[in-house]
Amino acid sequence: MNDLPDDVPTDRRHFLKCMAWAGSGTLFLMKGGVLQARTLDRGAAADPDASFGFVQVSDSHIGFHKAPNMDVVGSLRASLALVDAQPRRPDFLIHTGDLTHLSRPEEFETLAGVMGEGRARQVFYVPGEHDVIGDNGAEFFRCFGQRQQPGGWYSFDHHGVHFVGLVNVLNLKAGGLGFLGPDQLAWLKKDLAPLSAETPVVVFAHMPLWPLYPQWGWGTDDSAQAMGYLRRFGSVSVLNGHIHQIQQKVEGTITFHTARSTAYPQPPPGVGPGPGPLKDVPPGRLHSYIGVREVRHVRGRQALAITEEALP
Repeated sequence: MNDLPDDVPTDRRHFLKCMAWAGSGTLFLMKGGVLQARTLDRGAAADPDASFGFVQVSDSHIGFHKAPNMDVVGSLRASLALVDAQPRRPDFLIHTGDLTHLSRPEEFETLAGVMGEGRARQVFYVPGEHDVIGDNGAEFFRCFGQRQQPGGWYSFDHHGVHFVGLVNVLNLKAGGLGFLGPDQLAWLKKDLAPLSAETPVVVFAHMPLWPLYPQWGWGTDDSAQAMGYLRRFGSVSVLNGHIHQIQQKVEGTITFHTARSTAYPQPPPGVGPGPGPLKDVPPGRLHSYIGVREVRHVRGRQALAITEEALP
């Protein structure tokens, strides 16, 4: 990426360029029903056929200050500056949880301030397990809850796409698995019922909605029931955070995408004794593990297929 806003400091400008070359963000372009993925810098020349775009941010962990990242506020700002550098402003941002590290009021306040900087943007939030520590999410829902449903889950429509924000970090199950619960599942079934099967659906939550690696709690105990309600749709994209790395899975017309953190990476599934911050990231390489995802949508009639591109 060669052109960045003039107000980006020189040292951060260099960091952003490194992030771009590392493929830190992902741009999705839907062409003829096929969703193509590429890095933010390669997608900088906005496709004129894109009907709208949005950005996924995840796992900012404000309050974390250990190896490998002593400045998570700075790396979040740098990631958002990548978004601001795009020639076409996204319609909104989605933050898929772990806004904070310890669910402290001052951490939520800092996060809100950083997310509000730069170009004006609307942000939709769902909580991560780090956002509900000690108070069952009371502070998170006070500051960031959409207040559409008593349990904090919600939906909205945008340019013909139906978005669903789910909460799966309360009442965690054995091994730390996420949990939706009967009330939320009943609401989801009712929410989806009026929609045509041709309606594109985007679902977002913090923990994976498929059994990515249950041994580490990387999954949601009752996600199969939720996916059962979604299988009749011709195009479903499921976004989550939690694991701090990119993983994809396709099941019929449902495509699952995990996201990078803006704070620190975690090991691949099953590598090492368990999840947690990768502390041995080589000097100068942190930028290759963190970033954001941009999604652009072009209306199409076919089921979605996903292709990932990485820079050499």
